[in-house]
Amino acid sequence: MRVALRKLRRFARTGSAEELDIEDTIGATAKNASLLDLMMRPERHNAVKVSMFFDAGGAMDMHIQQIEELFSAVHAEFKHLRYFYFNNCVYEGVWEDNSRRRNVLSIYDILRTYGKDYKCIFVGDATMGPYEITYPGGSVEHWNEQTGEFWLRLLSNHFTHNIWLNPQPHTYWEYHHSIHIIRDIMDDKMYPLTLDGLGQGIAKLLQN
Repeated sequence: MRVALRKLRRFARTGSAEELDIEDTIGATAKNASLLDLMMRPERHNAVKVSMFFDAGGAMDMHIQQIEELFSAVHAEFKHLRYFYFNNCVYEGVWEDNSRRRNVLSIYDILRTYGKDYKCIFVGDATMGPYEITYPGGSVEHWNEQTGEFWLRLLSNHFTHNIWLNPQPHTYWEYHHSIHIIRDIMDDKMYPLTLDGLGQGIAKLLQN
């Protein structure tokens, strides 16, 4: 997964000068009559910004190993990473800590805080009752005045470079109406959480 994610890179040198610049050191040393003159430069970091929304709990527990591997790979590759949790479908609020679900972060706060330059990745099996996406009050955990579709479209319109990664085997997708609904909301940018699917999704995020 880390190899696939490395395609989503844009390097920049930021921070204090802590990395040895070998070429400049050689050049400076040659100019100073062979006296060693160490030249430093800022360390390179992946400058790509990523926001991730993880479906957590319920049927997603079946895919916990895949999700942990993805999270580990993403966390290792990206310096600018923000991640949030939801259950089944995104509504008006998400959690920054899945174990502390009472601390809800408003979607509007996310939109105000994180710019359109963030690449957005949703991760979930998209398997639920269709009403959980299309009807007010469809959430199984609380009363939602706006539909899940409303919030997904709001996030997708803000983070214009977005994809959905689905750990559900691709052969099962056609049997779940909710998957068809979310694929439509995502403009068909749903990919299986496999190495090939991740590669396709990353390629989509890189498009202008």
